[in-house]
Amino acid sequence: MAWRDGKASATRLLLFMASIILGIAAVVSIQSFSENLKENIGQQSKALMGADFIIDSRQLPNERVQGIIDSLGGSDASEVNFASMAAFPKNDDSKLVRVRGIEGQFPFYGTLDTEPISAAQEYQEKGGALVDATMMLQYDLKPGDSIKIGNLTIPILGSLKSVPGSSAISTSVAPPVLIPFRFIEKTGLLQVGSRKEYQYFFVAPETMDLDALNENLDPILDAENADLDTHKVTSQRLGRSYTNVSKFLNLVAFIALLLGCIGIASSVHIYIKEKLRAVAVLKCMGATRKQTFLIFLIQIAGMGFVGGLIGTLIGIGLQQTFPLIIQEFLPFNVEISFSISPIIMGLLLGVFMSVLFALLPLLNTWYVSPLEVLRIQEGSLIKSRRARFLTFGSVLLFIYLFSFWLLESGAYALGFVITVVVTFSILAGVAILFMKAIKRFFPKSWGFIARQSLLNLFRPNNQTMVLILAIGLGTFLISTLYFTKDMLQARTSIENGTKDPNIILMDVQTAQKEAIIPNITSKELPIIDDLPIVTMRMHSIKGVLSNTIRKDSTSRVRNWVLNNEFRATYRDSLVDSEVLSEGEWISEIELGKPTEISISSNLAQDTDVEVGDEIVFNIQGVLMNTIVGSIRTVDWGRAQMNFSIVFPKGVLENAPQFHVLTTYAPDEESSANLQRDLVKNFPNVSIIDLRQILSILEDVLDKISWVINFMAFFSILTGIIVLIGSVRTSKYQRIRESVLLRTLGANSKQILKINALEYFYLGILGSGIGVLLSLISSQLLASFVFEVNFVPSFIPFLVFLPGITALVLFIGLVNSKSVLTSPPLEVLRKEG
Repeated sequence: MAWRDGKASATRLLLFMASIILGIAAVVSIQSFSENLKENIGQQSKALMGADFIIDSRQLPNERVQGIIDSLGGSDASEVNFASMAAFPKNDDSKLVRVRGIEGQFPFYGTLDTEPISAAQEYQEKGGALVDATMMLQYDLKPGDSIKIGNLTIPILGSLKSVPGSSAISTSVAPPVLIPFRFIEKTGLLQVGSRKEYQYFFVAPETMDLDALNENLDPILDAENADLDTHKVTSQRLGRSYTNVSKFLNLVAFIALLLGCIGIASSVHIYIKEKLRAVAVLKCMGATRKQTFLIFLIQIAGMGFVGGLIGTLIGIGLQQTFPLIIQEFLPFNVEISFSISPIIMGLLLGVFMSVLFALLPLLNTWYVSPLEVLRIQEGSLIKSRRARFLTFGSVLLFIYLFSFWLLESGAYALGFVITVVVTFSILAGVAILFMKAIKRFFPKSWGFIARQSLLNLFRPNNQTMVLILAIGLGTFLISTLYFTKDMLQARTSIENGTKDPNIILMDVQTAQKEAIIPNITSKELPIIDDLPIVTMRMHSIKGVLSNTIRKDSTSRVRNWVLNNEFRATYRDSLVDSEVLSEGEWISEIELGKPTEISISSNLAQDTDVEVGDEIVFNIQGVLMNTIVGSIRTVDWGRAQMNFSIVFPKGVLENAPQFHVLTTYAPDEESSANLQRDLVKNFPNVSIIDLRQILSILEDVLDKISWVINFMAFFSILTGIIVLIGSVRTSKYQRIRESVLLRTLGANSKQILKINALEYFYLGILGSGIGVLLSLISSQLLASFVFEVNFVPSFIPFLVFLPGITALVLFIGLVNSKSVLTSPPLEVLRKEG
């Protein structure tokens, strides 16, 4: 019976099925890709690092660290890496690069992909450089040309296409240049304040337990300002970072699936309502409640299975495109493989969610009485409140459990459920209030067409609520994502003026400063900042040694604070990006008084200190007692130099230090001229052009935004399918209305206008509520997450709102064509 009735209603069931296909496709594609990503990271973990484990340090290993390295049999390879300016004598250009001085046959896993291939082996023996391939194309460099790094000029032996551990995003900021370790000293770049990293690579014996090695040695190395990373730990860390992104995208896809399921519930409600008289007839003939209920339950479950199957196949196809989109964010090539678990998940989701969300309208078949055959009035069913409560509870429980599986956090899953319920409730509440407002304040003075179009919004079998949900949620998602992208870009934008610097000069030695400043001012460029930098570490906090805090599992001090080498400055005033939140600002130290410093609010939180607490710093071997005199709130999003620790004047002037100078170059030509001269005369100075960095960041944001909007678009597409399904499902009701109107004298043009106005109201209301909700959510994000002033863009109002309204209107009118062309006699005969 389910099969026979299903064949007769095949078109309708196909539309029900389409409501969940896109949601299943979105979830399966993201989940499949996440599984592949996790598998690839596990398989390529050694190639990502190039070794089994690494010991790294920001300084030359001290005696204890060196003893640990020797106890492990000595490193199999090593490197020192740092950022520096590189000059290209061929065309007199320069570029910030990441210099890696390699000693030994690194990498031991994976390969150095070079052109020519032989350059990977020859650069150590011949004493040449391997230069990032993209940078070589950008500056028209070829093997045989030379590159100047500091005081060293060496030939380029080949282009470097890939090296273990690097991604396209990281190399676009500071492209890698590999040179033999023996040439590092000749560059003359490792001076006071230089940000450098020493790494020692090891190949582990097969019998070595890397987990135990990490557990035993890492705490000891942390205490000596060094670190140990195994390929397993690195791959887990990398996996977590990409898993967080996939979880977010999964939730966006899951929302699209929920939207489709709401469409199913609404459409099944109308579908079952039209079948109730047939159910009553079956019961008159002896069919039981269970039999009539199962007839339609089997139809819905079959629809869910086929929809899940189609959605799963689409999802598997979609995941093939993901590596092309996000490859730049990955330090390895993703190999797509076939995984059975997302396929099983897609099929189960299709069946389970279809049945779950259709269960409430399906319950109507359970309570139909055989007497319904004789009754004319509708709405006489007596429904069980307990059954409805259990159904609603089951839906919410499923949403919670599925989101818990995605997020692996009960609190986050509960937050997601609450957010979904609140958003859906607001949209549904607005729809209900809108219909009640029309009933109460009905504009009786309006013309016939306008009045009839409003009446359609609360006629029997109306789809007002489900359509506003579908349209509003899709608009809400896309508008919120658009506003969020605007906020992210606003945090990284540079004002078009000379107040904010766009050129930063790092590692300026004290003896060089007086020579560099005239070099800048002679080009009519301003000196915006002249910042002295002193490096230091925290020796003790509130009288407790850092090593003791590391061993205390109950301490609230974050580990990064204990292991970090801080770059502090000294000055007598606050800057634009700072606001004093606690304590008193001390501009200059007075003789005989304790040294009172100012720290940033985030550092105060991570260090668990307050105003008046004591911190002892190790300033390059000299211990200095300080007291927290004030706490500042720092706007880290400002494109300028900000500091966690600021000393007053009169304390650090004689400490070993270097300087950071900033200026503003109005155009690329003046920036290039300045960089060219500085690299030629002061090769140790690193120059950061913020415009290049920010253009790369904007490109990254565009790619991330594209991926997220792509997933959000599933919600819009699902909403469109729900819209089509809702219109098709209520088509017969509309045909009846059309016949009655035409019998009363209305023509096709009038009926078309009535339908057009109805869909216009739905489109403008749904998209309008979506945009307004996105404004509220974006303001909350701006205040509590990004901490910026939110200035909304007009794009959602000028593009999304009218665009989505026009789309709703078009689909509604196209699907209403049969309403206008149905002969009245055909309907009257069916009524007879």
